[in-house]
Amino acid sequence: MSVSTFPGTGRGVIPTVADPVLEIRNLSVEYGYDENPTKVLRDVSLTLNRGEVLGLAGESGCGKSTLAYAATRLLPPPGLITGGEVVFRGRDGVEQDILTLSDKDLRASRWQDMAIVFQGAMNSLNPVHRIGRQIVDALQAHVPGISRRDADDRAAHLLELVGISADRVRSYPHQLSGGMRQRVMIAMALALEPQVLIMDEPTTALDVVMQRQIVEQIAELRDRLGFSVIFITHDVSLLIEIADRIAIMYAGEIVEEAHAHDVYRRPRHPYSDGLLHSFPPLRGPRRELTGIPGSPPDLARLPVGCPFRDRCAFAFDACATVSPRLTAPAVPGDTPGRSVACLRHDPAAVTAAGFTPQPVPDRLSL
Repeated sequence: MSVSTFPGTGRGVIPTVADPVLEIRNLSVEYGYDENPTKVLRDVSLTLNRGEVLGLAGESGCGKSTLAYAATRLLPPPGLITGGEVVFRGRDGVEQDILTLSDKDLRASRWQDMAIVFQGAMNSLNPVHRIGRQIVDALQAHVPGISRRDADDRAAHLLELVGISADRVRSYPHQLSGGMRQRVMIAMALALEPQVLIMDEPTTALDVVMQRQIVEQIAELRDRLGFSVIFITHDVSLLIEIADRIAIMYAGEIVEEAHAHDVYRRPRHPYSDGLLHSFPPLRGPRRELTGIPGSPPDLARLPVGCPFRDRCAFAFDACATVSPRLTAPAVPGDTPGRSVACLRHDPAAVTAAGFTPQPVPDRLSL
């Protein structure tokens, strides 16, 4: 696969040839079994290319973790997938919809095709078993005929792969630091060399130094093993360091998707711009942190029109009536493949609804 390099924004490795390994198509999820369920995901579509790191960012409650659990069929009750597909494409080119697999086929697919690293390592590891035994149990459950000695050797090798001494196989979770526990979770997820690794806020509970080490570890392992990553976090600045592409979620929908360097330097959606102005730059002149006023909407009572309009400094009359669609932004010369759900970037939808299109603010068009 050929790549292009963009300086100044993290890894900057962007595949120039699309080779999808995972396609999430119009995925919808509801919570509740009554007559008025809460729609937490509404027709979400994402494509993950082979060898790519796709960042998924947004505030708490926007649907990021729900998307991960739904895509891996780990969604707990009362969550219910009401529509869509999650198509995995193996190295042999064979496609399978994860949502339609039988329990037997799903068990075989997990860890070998897709694996997930959860946010709380201490809650995912069994506190009364040594970490080596937990890795060995997983290997014996998914690799028929593997001997205990081979499983022990594989467990030690996996720990060394993520930078932990092999003699730590006899340690209990409470004897490890938070960063080491998270590395153990990564090692377990990579046990069967999956093609897709979903990481659900794996660095949230760690200090910034350990965050940096974990991010560098993931980047190194991705280069060495060639897997693809969906990295979920609320910290856009962290994604700029590791992601090739970034998708921004708000109120259960994707509101912007673009290459990482485009999101960082030229955000098109007001929400993306607000997220980027919520943390201070590490270099250059000082700037005022504007943040985002208000709070995310209640998903059980979403307003008509754009769900972000009450917090948006650029909202106009059409935003109260017309729901924005994900489309290419109306900015001449913008990068191909970019999409944004904002009415200022979709004059055709505004005109069709009987309103007057408004110009794109300079801040969102530079």
